[in-house]
Amino acid sequence: MEPGLVAELASHTRRLAGEAVLVAPKEAASKAPAGVYTKAYILEAGDPAAFAAALEKVYNEYKPDIVLTIASKNNTTAAALLAAKLRLPMLTEALEPRIEGSTLTAKRRVLGGRAEASYRAQLPAVLSLARGAAEPLQEAGGVEAQPLEAPQPRVTLLESKEKVREAVNLEEAEIVVGVGRGFRSREDLKLAEELAQLLGGVVGASRPIVADYGWLSEDRWIGISGKKIRPKLYIAIGISGAPQHMAAAMDSKIIVAVNKDKNAPIFQYADYGVVADLYQFLPVLIKKLRERLNR
Repeated sequence: MEPGLVAELASHTRRLAGEAVLVAPKEAASKAPAGVYTKAYILEAGDPAAFAAALEKVYNEYKPDIVLTIASKNNTTAAALLAAKLRLPMLTEALEPRIEGSTLTAKRRVLGGRAEASYRAQLPAVLSLARGAAEPLQEAGGVEAQPLEAPQPRVTLLESKEKVREAVNLEEAEIVVGVGRGFRSREDLKLAEELAQLLGGVVGASRPIVADYGWLSEDRWIGISGKKIRPKLYIAIGISGAPQHMAAAMDSKIIVAVNKDKNAPIFQYADYGVVADLYQFLPVLIKKLRERLNR
């Protein structure tokens, strides 16, 4: 689990559990609040199968009512492997989890974030919590941590290649400029990059820009399979508003949509909408901003 998620997980844990045990990499385990966790196990394995095997070992020792993690590709995959092996119910991207006797209840966004569905399961259960659904618990670490000898999983990682990553953090950005299929070439993305620079923001993208065209790296993918964002301002340019994209952008405080199609679904989510060709609109907007900012 990433170190930055431990404080958020601790907030959920304190509300749901009387006692808890943490399994995490060394850096994350060292930041585990002692007032929440009774013990922390240090796990250095990097692939989901090894993580799931380690979780299974700890589960069999403590027999907890609930296994919690914060949703990410590795965390959710490991949680799913664990749930399948132990035949436990599991819910992903969960919101507002509660324990009522021997029953777990939680909500989950559906229909591209337009509605919430309620779920109920008998304990024990596995829960992958939606990222950003709780305020991180700001308490000092100090819980006892010890190495965990994880059993060898049946599926092993043969090779891992580091992807080239950019110095961008969409999940913490206050201003995000999103680019979509409305852009005709990689070169044209400079318009969005210039706008983001003027506003002090970062550029994100919908699935086609990253997965289909390869114009931007996965670090900039806004979507269920990419990053979830919560900026103060999200400007979506040339993005139609597919449910998978909007589910990851719904927590933006203000959404501004720019699209030449007045019937684009994104206008249903937008606080402000501009029906215009981005190639005509963006140069004018950038020029006005430069004049306003004396640049």
